[in-house]
Amino acid sequence: DTLRVEVDGGIATLTLDQPARMNPLGLSLQRRMLEVLAALGADRSVRALVLTGAGKAFCVGADLNTMQAASGDRSLGAATADVMAEVSNPLILALRDFPAPTIAAVNGPAAGAGVGLALACDVVIAARSAYFYLPFMPKLGIVPDLGATWFVPRLVGRARATALALLGDRLTADVA
Repeated sequence: DTLRVEVDGGIATLTLDQPARMNPLGLSLQRRMLEVLAALGADRSVRALVLTGAGKAFCVGADLNTMQAASGDRSLGAATADVMAEVSNPLILALRDFPAPTIAAVNGPAAGAGVGLALACDVVIAARSAYFYLPFMPKLGIVPDLGATWFVPRLVGRARATALALLGDRLTADVA
């Protein structure tokens, strides 16, 4: 399983658990997170939720291999649009709508979709080793996803958000 779930003393901890791959956000992981968030959200004993990554990274973004595999005979763009509508966007909304406070414990790189995942939480706590990286435009030629186009400008300002998206610079924990 690529998601470790622990509940202790009313604190639920979700750990993205593929440290050797730096915790990519695959399709099956997103589906599992949706299920777990629904179950934990219905559990009145859960008073807070912590989201983190195992190993040296928080989340390096979408697992593009699973996106390619999900496309089948459709274009990658069409398959990605379906996944975003059916799984990824509901995941971000589930984090935003979680009935208890959510905390992203960013322990290393948060890249691409990992940035959106972290910023969907109520509070982001970043280790000094953490950085936020939006490779969408400069590396992939695509628009930022998982809420990044909504969250980043509101949290860092329009000018810095535009620079992060277009230039692919890293935003360190200290600067963030």
